[in-house]
Amino acid sequence: MALDVQIVKDLRDFTLNVSFSADEEPVGILGASGAGKTMLLRCIAGLERPDSGRIQLGDHVLFDKSQRVRVPARKRHIGMLFQHYALFPHKTVAQNVAFGLSRLERSEREIRLKKILERAHITGLEDRYPRELSGGEQQRAALARALSIEPDALLLDEPLSALDTHLRAQMEIQLQETFAAFQRPTLLVTHNVEEAYRMGEKLLVLSRGRVAAFGAKDEIFRHPPTLEVARVTGCKNFSQAKAVSEHEVEALDWGCRLHVAQPLPRIVGHVAIRAHQIEFAEAAGGDPKARNVFPCWLLRASETPFRMTLYLRLRQIPSDPNDGVLEADLQAEITKEKWKQFADRPQPWHVRLSPESLFVLPQY
Repeated sequence: MALDVQIVKDLRDFTLNVSFSADEEPVGILGASGAGKTMLLRCIAGLERPDSGRIQLGDHVLFDKSQRVRVPARKRHIGMLFQHYALFPHKTVAQNVAFGLSRLERSEREIRLKKILERAHITGLEDRYPRELSGGEQQRAALARALSIEPDALLLDEPLSALDTHLRAQMEIQLQETFAAFQRPTLLVTHNVEEAYRMGEKLLVLSRGRVAAFGAKDEIFRHPPTLEVARVTGCKNFSQAKAVSEHEVEALDWGCRLHVAQPLPRIVGHVAIRAHQIEFAEAAGGDPKARNVFPCWLLRASETPFRMTLYLRLRQIPSDPNDGVLEADLQAEITKEKWKQFADRPQPWHVRLSPESLFVLPQY
């Protein structure tokens, strides 16, 4: 079963103009705040009306402006999980989950309810009200309600954002299990790049209502088509660039020339590299692998429980403290084990910007 979306909707600051198809592979939807992600889900669910276009799920046309077709939300057979769960506060867990099952005979409804509660790991909570549940339990109840109608598609809008780190990890596992069993179109809106990568096989990146990238997640992370897509997918290191030769660019902001493996776009705009792909090397010398190796100086470091972020300059730090605040050229992310290997070495250190890890973005 496929979900085909081609819609246009005028919003206050821009026009949502989106066209894509999704099948049984989950799609993670990324984009800056206000890019149109939630509005896209609401249009598909039938909670908002596009100005034009068409939405089709399997053999059923849910919306077609030209044919004057607009199936009401309650008849679209789509499950939706909201950021804040939207459970009915005056209903118990069982009543919330069974809300969409009223058409079934009582015996069949009870059988279905029992299976859904077990699958969502909330058996024993049937008689509790939402206010009596933890955040994770509310999330599971909301997911169970979305799945209770056996929907033809599942839409999730920031489903993990209100949970703490431990519960997020637990719910990620449950959602991954749910997606594997569901095998129908699933769209997951998130601001978390790593979450989108783990949860979806494909990525849809929105930029002010337009599709900036859509396809296999690995391809988009390896070769983002634009500067904005690179940023949205977590890249932190950019320099304006100009072409020098077929596989060489000058990084204007970093003050160096770089050999790159990929073919250059017609008009070069920026060169970039992800923080975790920066390597630390010995000083450049006769080693042929020393291409793109440069001395660097540490401005500052930021620590997390398991990793270090190093803010580096490729030009020597002035000794005069009155020279003002210095900006880093690069951010490098390394494990603490790697950090211990060279943290006490005298500077300058040396970084290698692998030609295979660099990507060149076109000028727009």
